[in-house]
Amino acid sequence: MLEIRNLVCRYGEVAAIKGASLQVERGQLVALVGANGAGKTTMLRAISGLLPTAGGQIVFEGTDITGSPARKILSLGLAHCPEGRRVFSDLSVAENLAMGAYLRSDPTGIAADLKRVYEQFPRLAERRRQMAGTLSGGEQQMLALGRALMSRPKLIMFDEPSLGLAPGVVEHTFQMIRDIRSAGATVLIVEQNAYAALEMCDRAYLMESGCVVLEGTGRELIDDPHVRSAYLGGI
Repeated sequence: MLEIRNLVCRYGEVAAIKGASLQVERGQLVALVGANGAGKTTMLRAISGLLPTAGGQIVFEGTDITGSPARKILSLGLAHCPEGRRVFSDLSVAENLAMGAYLRSDPTGIAADLKRVYEQFPRLAERRRQMAGTLSGGEQQMLALGRALMSRPKLIMFDEPSLGLAPGVVEHTFQMIRDIRSAGATVLIVEQNAYAALEMCDRAYLMESGCVVLEGTGRELIDDPHVRSAYLGGI
């Protein structure tokens, strides 16, 4: 469904991604793990058209989207739930969700999806008129997830969804992501909690210094001595 071929991304003269490749099959939950600064967020930003590429190809459902604007990529069904949630603080919960459907022109479908989001996240229904900036971190994460779902994505990318959340909220967030996958969406997740990401994914890629250095099933990476020592605390 998504194939990254020898991707290169730069910030000025510095290469943040150095010829990395990965692929995501339809229906999979794929994890991208690694230390801070390894290039994971840069990878997602390049895929969603928020960052120009300096080489390589990004292919989504057989279409080369390398260099395409973010608007077009979203319209093809590839959504990005960014690090830090990035909700519109001065808009209400309902207005944030409406922004998720900005590119759509099917009022009946939008209304049905909004109802579904409120059923999936009852707290958002309760706070639909509340300004997003006044929500708790966990509620803002729910809103970010719901907003992404309002675009009716085929593939949704999550960047550090558990970042800054209380421990009790983290597992709920991961369960919501599992539910989104179970409902039919394909998922690519970047997550600081490497063990949790590897435990729930079908396939995983390890990035180090801008390169993909290891790939396999989640269990294969959990059992890898280097991954266990460097990223899982030696468990």
